[in-house]
Amino acid sequence: MSQNPESARLEEAGTLETHRAQQDLSAGKKPWRKWGPYLSERQWGTVREDYSQEGNAWDYFTHDQARSRAYHWGEDGLAGISDKDQSLCFSVALWNGKDPILKERMFGLTNSEGNHGEDVKEYYFYLDSTPTHSYMKYLYKYPQAAYPYSDLIENNRRRTRNDMEYELLDTGVFNQDRYFDVFVEYAKQSPEDLLIEISVSNRGPEAAKIDVLPTLWFRNTWTWWPGTPKPSVKQVSGPKGVKVVAASHAQLGERYLYAEGDVPVLFTENETNNERIFGTPNASPYVKDGINEYVVRGNQGAVNPAKSGTKSAAHYQLNVGPGQTLTVRLRLGDLAPDAIGDPFKTFDATMQTRHSEADEFYKSITPERVTADEALVMRQALAGMLWSKQYFFFDVDKWLEEHGINPTKPGGRFMRNREWFHMVNRHVISMPDKWEYPWYAAWDLAFHTLALASVDVELAKEQLDLMLQEYFIHPTGQIPAYEWNFSDVNPPVHAWATIFLYRTEQALHGKGDIEFLKRSFAKLALNFSWWVNRKDRFGNNLFEGGFLGLDNIGVFDRSAPLPTGGHLEQADGTAWVSMFAQNMFEIAIELTAIDPSYEDMAIKFAEHFLWIAVAMNQMGPDGMWDEEDGFYYDVLRLPDGSTSRLKVRSIVGLLPLAATTVIEPWQRERLPKGTAILRERWEHMPELRSSIHATGKDNLGYGERGILALVNEDRLRRILTRMLDENEFLSPNGIRALSRYHADHPFVVNVGGQDSRVNYLPAESDTGMFGGNSNWRGPIWMPVNMVLIRALLQYYLYYGDNFKIECPTGSGRLMNLFEVAHEIASRLERIFLRDKSGRRPVFGGTEKFQADPLWKDNILFYEYFHGDNGAGLGASHQTGWTGVVARLIQLFGRIDAQHLLDAGKTGAFAKGESKT
Repeated sequence: MSQNPESARLEEAGTLETHRAQQDLSAGKKPWRKWGPYLSERQWGTVREDYSQEGNAWDYFTHDQARSRAYHWGEDGLAGISDKDQSLCFSVALWNGKDPILKERMFGLTNSEGNHGEDVKEYYFYLDSTPTHSYMKYLYKYPQAAYPYSDLIENNRRRTRNDMEYELLDTGVFNQDRYFDVFVEYAKQSPEDLLIEISVSNRGPEAAKIDVLPTLWFRNTWTWWPGTPKPSVKQVSGPKGVKVVAASHAQLGERYLYAEGDVPVLFTENETNNERIFGTPNASPYVKDGINEYVVRGNQGAVNPAKSGTKSAAHYQLNVGPGQTLTVRLRLGDLAPDAIGDPFKTFDATMQTRHSEADEFYKSITPERVTADEALVMRQALAGMLWSKQYFFFDVDKWLEEHGINPTKPGGRFMRNREWFHMVNRHVISMPDKWEYPWYAAWDLAFHTLALASVDVELAKEQLDLMLQEYFIHPTGQIPAYEWNFSDVNPPVHAWATIFLYRTEQALHGKGDIEFLKRSFAKLALNFSWWVNRKDRFGNNLFEGGFLGLDNIGVFDRSAPLPTGGHLEQADGTAWVSMFAQNMFEIAIELTAIDPSYEDMAIKFAEHFLWIAVAMNQMGPDGMWDEEDGFYYDVLRLPDGSTSRLKVRSIVGLLPLAATTVIEPWQRERLPKGTAILRERWEHMPELRSSIHATGKDNLGYGERGILALVNEDRLRRILTRMLDENEFLSPNGIRALSRYHADHPFVVNVGGQDSRVNYLPAESDTGMFGGNSNWRGPIWMPVNMVLIRALLQYYLYYGDNFKIECPTGSGRLMNLFEVAHEIASRLERIFLRDKSGRRPVFGGTEKFQADPLWKDNILFYEYFHGDNGAGLGASHQTGWTGVVARLIQLFGRIDAQHLLDAGKTGAFAKGESKT
């Protein structure tokens, strides 16, 4: 990364986490990351806020209650920011004069209200952000008509799983462009000094009024944590024509919000309106929804005339002409009125400078061969990744205690996550989607770091570090899955992300962070042992794991007891653990450079890979490999000892390709003892050699490379023939999660007189299995496509041009595996890029997004995509793992096939180039 003002700030920046903060500051670091978009977009309906008896988080704390009820564990808002501990929060509230409530937070449907699961029903876009948040830009599209809350709920409730969702555009509130574009921009004058610009553009044909309420408040800690000092916000005198709010906090200190213009500032308390929510008296007349009551209902007594409280909002009342844009300027920082002078004197110049520096930064990481449209997609994907960081606070032991549960004593009622009472999560974490999934998910996070490493490798490493800390990882070695059920099992991709980040840093700086690798390896070894001891129930090296992140991929819910009895041996679970062993093997080799004792650990993980390969690749009716079909399947083992393959052609059968890792000559040289031991094993146990891809001294590939792979050359060809068939897995926009073969040939199994089936469903799911809000029965998912692309590149490093295959199958067009990987990546990228007619597949048939110049370049990064046309589906802001498309654009914009091949011959892999 070339040096520019933003990369210089990255070098100056301290880390976010408290256990390293003191070290950073003492080393002369500056807290450029201290303030950022760490406010959630949905705190209501989360597990943390759920104190119901039955564990129904959505119904216990609803959107309707959120304006009146103080949260316990976090805060939410519109286009918001906070400090890293979410002590002081800022966001924007709006009112169009017609809505029944202030627009303080995003609205969406709960799982029971949406016909395809929970879903946000708003249009907002993360347009820009630098990694230190020195510049950020956000767009919210706000209708001028009353927001149709009940219409959205009633229509979606009436629709079935076979119907499309009823969206906000379908309600007609954007007809005749009667809406406001509300842009919110942030620029840092210094680490503790933020400039805030809110620009309101009227896109409609007539003048329209809008109230803009920039809101500053403290997270409520004093109610829930006895003895905690209560902070305050109050109005103080300041420069002429500027209103000033002083915010005082015991830990954060003094902060000041400067609001330009002679506008009133409203004050209340961030405390529950008990009268409205529970029917009990309020301790004070000033409660959380006081500003809403004052603005919307005209209740003069709802705000504090003494101009103090714990929540405040400057009240701008704008009349915006058609096509006109009006701007509100604010400044939030640590400079007191007597020290700041004119707070807006250099405002415009600084805002423009930070914007220009953001342009310069993104230019420095965008390959020259990338088109303007690709650069736009890449930048917005990374902006979404950076905006999706959120403060996540959850003390599970306290939460259980508040439910009347003592987790150290047996018995008592069921309570989710009671076995995770050791957890105290109090960190800024990369979220999958700050509205739909405002909690971390282990395997999502690993993919997030692949994209984040493009802009901030320190942040990416820190995120992986978190999951392995003692307040996250379970004493048994399990990594927590996600808030709804920490005990669920996600694919073990943490080690892969760890070695990826290490190699990335090698390429950037000439050396990797060996201390990061060391501390990760120890905890990852504990996690590997958990998999071996807990998910290989019979010790036969065939693994389970349940749903493994793939929701409804199977004919049965893989996280529930099987209706047949017995258990599943999972092709994907076994492949993931095999890949895990390879990743640990590679990390151990790297660590032998500083400590030769790691060679024994490298041998251990190489042997684990071999035993798994023998078990998985066995021939015959009990094996996962089906010789007739040329594909891997899950094996159902029934209580009577009989077995059958569940012959569903899905991503489950493609994932064995992922367990592929090239071994460079320098890695063999670093492991002389291990190489000799493994060679001896192969000579004495020829069945090992027949179970994996041929490798060793007589089977070296391009550049004298070896390879560890579950899938040998013959099986590779057979699997790829299916994977690259456009009538099966290969869609115009990537690899489908389920073969299109099942559109005409559904897989059906009869259990107890009832048929269970798997059909090809290219869009939303028609089943409620595993919650029913995600679908793996046909759509395209970015993370597994990324894993398959990585596997193809690994095979290419071994074969070079000596392995070619038809792509697409039946086309007569032969490609080497680099070209195949590039082809799949290009199809994935095309989801977001304009085609020849100017349309983006991601927007499907939504004409407003396809044709309107004010909509068509604002990209949404969905959870998954239509298997036939690439339209976005599921969560609409899951930039999290879908953001890896930025990495694909960057990767294939930089490398070509020959560079990738030759990097190993020149020793570049030892320096970290191209290996991952």
